Amino acid sequence: MKILLVQDFLRSGGTERQSVLLANAFAEAGHAVTLLTFRPAGPLAATISARVTHRTLQPFDTTLDWFAPRLLGTAARLAPDIVLCLGRMANCYAGALQRRLGPRTAVIATMRTGKSLPWLFRRSLRQVRAVVANSRDACDVLVQRYTVDPAGITVIHNSLVFPAHAAGAGDALPASRAALREQFGARPATFVLLCVAMFRPEKNQRELIEIAAGLPAEFDWQLWLAGDGPARADCEQLARAKNCLDRVRFPGFLRDPSALYAAADVAVHASASESLSNFLIEAQAHGLPAVAYAAQGIAECFVPGQTGWVIPRGERDAFRDALEQLARATPPARAARAAAARDFARNTFDPARQVAAYLELFSRLRG
Repeated sequence: MKILLVQDFLRSGGTERQSVLLANAFAEAGHAVTLLTFRPAGPLAATISARVTHRTLQPFDTTLDWFAPRLLGTAARLAPDIVLCLGRMANCYAGALQRRLGPRTAVIATMRTGKSLPWLFRRSLRQVRAVVANSRDACDVLVQRYTVDPAGITVIHNSLVFPAHAAGAGDALPASRAALREQFGARPATFVLLCVAMFRPEKNQRELIEIAAGLPAEFDWQLWLAGDGPARADCEQLARAKNCLDRVRFPGFLRDPSALYAAADVAVHASASESLSNFLIEAQAHGLPAVAYAAQGIAECFVPGQTGWVIPRGERDAFRDALEQLARATPPARAARAAAARDFARNTFDPARQVAAYLELFSRLRG
């Protein structure tokens, strides 16, 4: 098959990681794959396999995510069998791509966001051949809020980007759990809270700082907020204002954050805009329990009440209670929970399983 994946920019977010993972996997399976981005370069551009053709539409980076010059003409010349649109901006063009390419090509839209959908996105949902939702919650939203025909929706969860690096070295970080914790000033008994996400307002790292800053004075904690983005400076300022900058660490963007997963004690998440959290499923695959505010798809990232806890939005005290209970757990209880989390995540979000589901859908649409 000739497969075209469309994405606006290869920033460091979860959707972009999924785009690269899928492109590489489809090419590895022997298909002719083109990854077409609106903007050139991006932090993840270096992770594209040599088997994938990466083309860009903007001759230089205009920083405009929506600007896709010659998109329809370029897609027509490539003459793909399948077009998979990933990300909000790409999905806004999905309907136009289907009209231009005609019935020979199956254009597939994807729903992998908790944000409200732009009008062009909503219009495209009714013009493409199929829609992939990355969680059951996202599927329900498509049907109930956007009145999409459920017969045209396929649920395929996100794939684990780092499925087997239970003690990986990450990017220029100590490979040893103890060495990394020591580098960040965490003692052996320090309870380390971890969040890996782009710093955007909707990711709500501010709320995690507020929650951690309100833990009891005798509670020995650190909060590691890995990633980069426009909201990072504001979070650093808040940590300083809360007099906890010595306990909040900002490791920055890491292409492979496996070392952080191996060194932390719990994954924490407060995002208000999700469909399925890549961070939480990766944390589970590395044996980390999770505490997260309720949002679309969050309860599908772990086994609620066993390997993760969903907290009603804004209930900071309940969030802190869950953290304190996890910190007090005995070593055998922690080990059992870690094993259950790893089994759940690595079975449910196995990349081979998700890639096979996409390829089965592609074959069905071609038929």
